[in-house]
Amino acid sequence: MILVTGATGNVGRELVHELTAKDAEFRVLVRDPARAATLPGRAERVVADLDDPATLTPAFDGVDRLFLLTPGIGTAHTAHAVAAAQATGVGRIVHLSSFNVLGDPMPAMGRWHHEREEMIRASGIPATFLRPGGFMTNALDWLPTIHEEGFVLDPVGPGRYAPIDPADIAAVAALALTEDGHQGKEYVLTGEETFTFAEQVQVLSQEIGRPIEVREATAPDEAVRARFPGGAPPALADAIIEGFTLMRADTTGFRTDTVRRLLGRAPRTFADWCARNATAFQPPVTT
Repeated sequence: MILVTGATGNVGRELVHELTAKDAEFRVLVRDPARAATLPGRAERVVADLDDPATLTPAFDGVDRLFLLTPGIGTAHTAHAVAAAQATGVGRIVHLSSFNVLGDPMPAMGRWHHEREEMIRASGIPATFLRPGGFMTNALDWLPTIHEEGFVLDPVGPGRYAPIDPADIAAVAALALTEDGHQGKEYVLTGEETFTFAEQVQVLSQEIGRPIEVREATAPDEAVRARFPGGAPPALADAIIEGFTLMRADTTGFRTDTVRRLLGRAPRTFADWCARNATAFQPPVTT
């Protein structure tokens, strides 16, 4: 039995579909059953909360493999999940980490993920660490300014990166959860195409058939406000600014061939992702 955390998020939803296609036996951990209503009916639901350790042991009962995705900047969720996994005899963890752990010096985003990885290693449970770079779904953060004023704020200028489709992350996760030979491995996952923000926006504009202006951010905190209009915790805001600064400095674009090696095919393209998600970028219907 596989337990999937984060099943209603960008990676988790795709993983549920991958496991369904593989006819795997799995359950999803959800806090709010309503949010899981659109998941495939084959997925067993269990209501629990990573904030509440008392709810986790029943959810983990009978589970031998765990997909662990813990959002935010803290480590409590990871600690609670690992404790439950140890208590119930989980034999394998596939953990969603970040390529930021490779930084030298390690940026703040990397340090949080590194701490989580170390917790899992200390548990003694065999684990696979997935370390993706930027997600293609981060383009959804552009929706408010696209809908309101038809522009995207560019915080990285000449910086390049190779975004990955969460569906490819999920495909690698499903492989690690359902096949042997992946324990103890660390997989750094990116797409194969590198882009500046402006180039990404151009691809999106072509796919949706709408012009989109690119405006360069005039101050570091402007990009944070665009992503979190209601404000972000100071530590997170500082980490985002640091991350954009590092991205701006990388004018080549870090990328790996890990997806191709593991899945035997090329990673999905950003144009493909845009085509599949084009409706989200169309103007809201007004009545």
